[in-house]
Parts: sequence; structure tokens; C-alpha cells
Amino acid sequence: MSFDRPVKKLKNQNAKCKIKEFVAAPRQLHNFNFLFLIFDFIFGMAKETKSKWNGFSLRPRKEMPDGLWMRCPGCEHMLYKKAVDKNLNVCPECNHHFRIGAATRIKYLTDEDSFAQILGELTTSDPLGFKFRGTTYKQRLKADEKKSGAKEAMLIGRAFIKGRGIILAVMEPNFLMGSMGFVVGEKLCAAVDQALQEQLPLVVVSCSGGARMHEGVVSLGQMAKTSAALAKLDEAKGLYISVLTDPTTGGVTASFAMLGDVIIAEPGALIGFAGPRTIAETIKVELPKGFQTAEFMLEHGFVDMIVHRRDMRSEIARLIDYCQK
Repeated sequence: MSFDRPVKKLKNQNAKCKIKEFVAAPRQLHNFNFLFLIFDFIFGMAKETKSKWNGFSLRPRKEMPDGLWMRCPGCEHMLYKKAVDKNLNVCPECNHHFRIGAATRIKYLTDEDSFAQILGELTTSDPLGFKFRGTTYKQRLKADEKKSGAKEAMLIGRAFIKGRGIILAVMEPNFLMGSMGFVVGEKLCAAVDQALQEQLPLVVVSCSGGARMHEGVVSLGQMAKTSAALAKLDEAKGLYISVLTDPTTGGVTASFAMLGDVIIAEPGALIGFAGPRTIAETIKVELPKGFQTAEFMLEHGFVDMIVHRRDMRSEIARLIDYCQK
């Protein structure tokens, strides 16, 4: 057998051309040249790949800092947290109102540096020696105080809203989910007394899971206690504005939250006594869409108006002026 063409070493830079040349070669060359062509091509590619590798980088990998992004439970969009904070903790895409703490609520609602707290050092005891799943009530109180920065689930004090003096009570959802115990009831009654004494409107912002189970019947007694205090305010022709936020449920809904002269709700707030799942399982009936939302409550006459968070200051000031308080 004779070879008309010499076997040339395949160069990596013109690999495709050589493959075409190999295919076009006479049939008798194929068997002989095949191994040389394939191995030379493979090893040539390996050398080129190796020449471009600079080794492992010893520089530390840049990680995404925590807290930059958050997901909206309303529209499921990923949101830049600073943009949400700038928008008063309201989703810029769907207007979902995020839950906020008492200190942030006071900042958004009142004139700058106008809030003067009353009974800030009042704390609860453990009247029942309550213990649940290996954790005592006192341990839970300390843990939630550290988490929220608040000593109890309600802050009360004097404040101004657009120059109008008020007595303000704001619930803290990050402290045992704003549950109402003895101290919450005592603070609300103190706020009512202060409003009577100074003849100022009372504004209460509710955000609570209801009565505090850790205090048993003591917490349930606060429902009657706060209702009686508000009855005195009503007899004295005082103005009481109740603001319902997400969530307002349980014993708080069954007492002072629904006794306002004007009841305002934030959009989409959950408002009710028992939860919708508990009600559905009890009565064995499918609940209507949007049941226990602020919009549902407005439609059925349980609240007077729904106000966006950005408009809350202006609306409360307008109501105070309208009632000449």
C-alpha cells in the first residue's frame, strides 16, 4: 500500500480545517490516520484549556449582605428593603402594608419628637406561675423584651399629630404578639384617664393576637376593665379614634378596639375575634372570599373607613378638626 499524501500533525488552531481534510482524504488513508488525528486534536485542546487557567483565586468571595431584600407576601415580588422603608413599610408594587413595631408606628404617625411616654417602666408579674413547654412566663417576657426593645405590648403617651394634641396608645406586635395582659389593660385605662384630665382626643392603634393566655382570667378581666374606662370617656363627650392594623383579633377586638367613635382600618388588615380556620371548622361552612379583611369589615359596617398608611396622619387630624376637639 502506498500513500499519496503525507500524514500531517493536526494543529489545534486549525483543527476544524484538518477534520474536513481528513474526511475528504482517500478511503485508504482513513484507517491509518484516524488515531493520530483524534489524539492530536484532544491533547491540543487540553493544552489550550490548561494554558488559560490561572489557578484558584485566594481572594475572599463577596457574599450578599443580609437584610437588603425582602419578599412581599401580597404579590410575591422581591423588594429592596430601603425602598420599602422609604415607602412607610408599604409594598410599592401591591400596597401590602407590612407589620411594624410601636416605635416605628409612633414615628410615622406623630410630629417629630413630640411623643412623651407615660408609665414606660410599668411591667407585668407572673400571677399564675405560668409555664409552657419548659419555658416560664418570666423567661418569655425577657426574651421578647430583648427582641422588641419594649417592656410591654403597649406604649402610651402625649403626642401631636400635625399640631393637634392627643393622647396616643400604640400596641407592640413584637412583644408576645401584642397580647393583652394586666399591664396593657392598666396602660389603656391610664391613657383614658389622661385624655379625660387634659380634655384631649384619644387615639389607640391596635395590633394584637388577643388576650394573653399566660395570665389566664386576669387577662380576660382587662376586656371589661378597658370597656368600662372607655364608657367614662364617652359620657364625658371625649373623642376616641380607634385604628385597626394587621392583625386585630381576639379579646382586643371584643373590647376596646371596636368601641371607637370612629374606627379606621389599614388596607388588608385581618380583623376578627376567632381565626377564619377555627370558624370554618366549627360551623362547617365555606367562608366567603376576603373574610375578616378590612375591606370585608367596611362592606358589612364594622369599620368606618380604610385609610392608607401615608394618609393616616392627615385623616386623623381632619377628624379631630371636624369634631372640634
